Amino acid sequence: MKIHEYQAKGILKKYGVAVPRGEMAENAEQAKAAAQALFAAGAAGVVVKAQIHAGGRGKGGGVKIAKSVEEASAIASQILGMTLITHQTGPEGRVVRRLLIEETLPIEQELYLGIVVDRSEARPVFMASRAGGMEIEQVAEQDPNAILKEYLDPGMALESFQARKLAFQLGLKPKQINQAVQFMTGLYKAFAETDSSLMEINPFVTCSDGRLFALDAKMNFDDNAMFRHPELRELRDVTEEDPLEVEASKYSLNYIKLDGNVGCMVNGAGLAMATMDIIKYAGGMPANFLDVGGGANAEQVTHAFEILLSDKNVKAVLINIFGGILRVDTLAKGVVEAAGKTQIQLPIVLRLEGTNVEEGREILKQSGMNFIVAETMKDAAEKVVAAARA
Repeated sequence: MKIHEYQAKGILKKYGVAVPRGEMAENAEQAKAAAQALFAAGAAGVVVKAQIHAGGRGKGGGVKIAKSVEEASAIASQILGMTLITHQTGPEGRVVRRLLIEETLPIEQELYLGIVVDRSEARPVFMASRAGGMEIEQVAEQDPNAILKEYLDPGMALESFQARKLAFQLGLKPKQINQAVQFMTGLYKAFAETDSSLMEINPFVTCSDGRLFALDAKMNFDDNAMFRHPELRELRDVTEEDPLEVEASKYSLNYIKLDGNVGCMVNGAGLAMATMDIIKYAGGMPANFLDVGGGANAEQVTHAFEILLSDKNVKAVLINIFGGILRVDTLAKGVVEAAGKTQIQLPIVLRLEGTNVEEGREILKQSGMNFIVAETMKDAAEKVVAAARA
């Protein structure tokens, strides 16, 4: 689950991580009031920042500096409601519905801090770099040695000596070291206690007066841990997510929309990945990742089918099921029910194996619908790609 910058900064502030003063605004009046409060508190200027779940907002025109209350109000009116296009949104862009009005700072240097789970090491890694303000992937490609790393054992805190080591390697001034240690340990505590999957401060800035701040903040959370954090679930902004993915989450379905034209329905994430791979191998492009799970019932299968068909790009459907916990006859009932409800005209290719497979095939045969049955995954992929092209 992703959240907005202003929400991430609200969380970090509770953990003692220094963030600039600022307020969220949903209209020009609120933006003007926030700017007035900041100027009254001594801010030299304010930054009007679009709040969307994507990076590159500044390059897209979604981050601008204002030197007066009137200018801040005018910029807010300009950005609110605009479709902001960045390298992460795709050409369709995202509509800006919220702003963060924040004080400007006397920035001296831009650095980078980030925390992720390194799956190859099976533990979190705290990263730092002097190349702040840049995409960390670009830094890693151009100069891997520019990324400093401290690995942490699960359940352990970021120790002061580790934070101090990173602070010195970043070239911070002696008087900033203790401040940086407090900043980094607070950052990691927030990461661990909220079950984050990603924490990124880019840029992490030093100011001419010696202070350190998180100028930007990005936090993602592990969906599987959200039952422990009802307060974080409330931060979800479904307007920033694909409508089909939001609909799928209501029925505990794992759905991710992709750019192809072959719809996929599979049980099990590994089988789903293999199915998408073999569609590509056969010369096609998957339109989605859809894992109905091992314990899906007929109702969930029906909803999955409806969601899959809601994508107008889908020209053919491949259903690849290995019946273990999810029996093949249960899947077949759901497919027939969904196909009848939606009056689908698209070709449907099925490759079914496992528990009650003969019963499932009989249900499909008795349905009177023109399903295409495949014997192997390769056969299924070739048939569905051909059907999509036709």
